Amino acid sequence: MKLHELSDNPGAAKKRMRVARGPGSGKGKMGGRGIKGQKSRSGVSINGYEGGQMPLYQRLPKRGFTKPNRREYAVVNLGLIQKFIDAGKLDAKGTIDEDALIASGVVRRKRDGIRVLAKGDVTAKMTLAVTGASKSAIEAVEKAGGSLTVTAPAAADASE
Repeated sequence: MKLHELSDNPGAAKKRMRVARGPGSGKGKMGGRGIKGQKSRSGVSINGYEGGQMPLYQRLPKRGFTKPNRREYAVVNLGLIQKFIDAGKLDAKGTIDEDALIASGVVRRKRDGIRVLAKGDVTAKMTLAVTGASKSAIEAVEKAGGSLTVTAPAAADASE
């Protein structure tokens, strides 16, 4: 077998539609846009527009409030930490802190800290040090013979 003989299974890759490339393409002449009118022109963005009437998103009542300085935690379940320990990507003998969780790939980024939740089973005896944890997560780790310490969040936003 040579490189030029390689091909995908028939029907596995669908060819993309080449719009406005002549009558033989099946989407020629007007390119599926119809005849004249605002939507047939380029550069039109009328997605919420209702022709002079008050748009739906403005008619509906607004509710709630988003706190501008809220803390956003990276969330990790105990089952995932256990899975990484079993795979040998985390060392249960030492202290598993936030930097170790990021280095092993359990969490992508720290955000305002890492919060541990109790979903999944824990069998390994581990020592965790994280910014936040649920009560059930702390109980589950202690039941397995380990310890979970909750440290104060990083004082990066001391200007509050």
